[in-house]
Amino acid sequence: MMRFAERVQYAKASEIREILKVTEQPEMISFAGGLPAPELFPVEEMRAVFDAVLKEHGSEALQYATTEGYTPLRELVAARMAQIGIKAAADDILIIAGSQQGLDLTAKVFLDEGDTVICESPTYLAALSAFRTFLPRYVEVEMDEDGMIMEELERALEANPGAKIIYTVPDFQNPTGRTMSLGRRQKLIELANKYDVVIVEDNPYGELRFAGEKIPPVKSLDTQGRVVYQSTFSKILSPGLRVGWICAAPETLQNYVLFKQGTDLHTSTIAQYAIVRFLNTFDLEAHIENIRKVYKERRMLMIDTMKKEFPAGVKYTTPEGGLFLWVELPVGLNARDLLVKCLERNVAFVPGGSFFPNSSRENTLRLNYSNSSEEMIVEGIRRIADAMREMLK
Repeated sequence: MMRFAERVQYAKASEIREILKVTEQPEMISFAGGLPAPELFPVEEMRAVFDAVLKEHGSEALQYATTEGYTPLRELVAARMAQIGIKAAADDILIIAGSQQGLDLTAKVFLDEGDTVICESPTYLAALSAFRTFLPRYVEVEMDEDGMIMEELERALEANPGAKIIYTVPDFQNPTGRTMSLGRRQKLIELANKYDVVIVEDNPYGELRFAGEKIPPVKSLDTQGRVVYQSTFSKILSPGLRVGWICAAPETLQNYVLFKQGTDLHTSTIAQYAIVRFLNTFDLEAHIENIRKVYKERRMLMIDTMKKEFPAGVKYTTPEGGLFLWVELPVGLNARDLLVKCLERNVAFVPGGSFFPNSSRENTLRLNYSNSSEEMIVEGIRRIADAMREMLK
């Protein structure tokens, strides 16, 4: 009989990943995953990039590398950070294997059993998965259309002295699509300083704004080095590269480096070389602008179709960027029951209950608009609306 570590019992399969297994059927319309549009991947450019890297730097690109990451990539990342108001040098950057590794390392660096994690309600499901095996306590903070409500956050900090981290996705939040206002970002810094707590700013979607005004990252407002910022190339180049980064104060970053050494030694060398070559050869900004244009059109179509098809009493967010929007059903309608009826109609989404670590609000659901054609969006929303009407009867 295998004697597994006690933490194994706290590891749960991702509900999204389980739903995605069902959506692999070719006839299924899926709004479930947070997948970028694959037709927008720069396949030919990447083919040229990898060919050039292997021809010119094959031995180095296929070799082990330093844990911190390939220096030219760290320099380019620091330069991109400067464009959004974050002052950072290459030494302030750690290259990681996608944002998910950043969350795992965050748990290893900061969390002991029983430590308090303060998070938005709802919050990113994969962050809960990364933190869960370290057995923290979760304290949820209510949100509105401007993000985490600061009065609620201060009450949570007062009631939980010694809270370890505040975890937030301030730009086009997963799962709601909401964006934290500038005033609240400033207040968030003020409260973190006052109560001596670390902010983990998870920003995988920040460059995908297609409406409204840009808002500076929380990290750009940091005055005491207490914000750990992480982002990724997954949404602006390709998730298959598995390359992201962390920016943090030197002492904090060094702890991330130590735990990454014990996890995977370093992020893929050849992927790092390839991204540097891409950034120095092609126009990344033009590529991102094309992504924004497509996602804006798909979001508008999804919302317009929801306006026409959804029954009265169904509410939804109108994100200014990112990949998701959030739906609230009339009280009494259960999104898990709705999913069953929708799967019978070959359309899928993620029920919202799993995004709440403590509470269970089963009348909510998350829809992804980035990875569906116009025809699929219209037909999929119609099928969901049909299932809603059946349940309302």
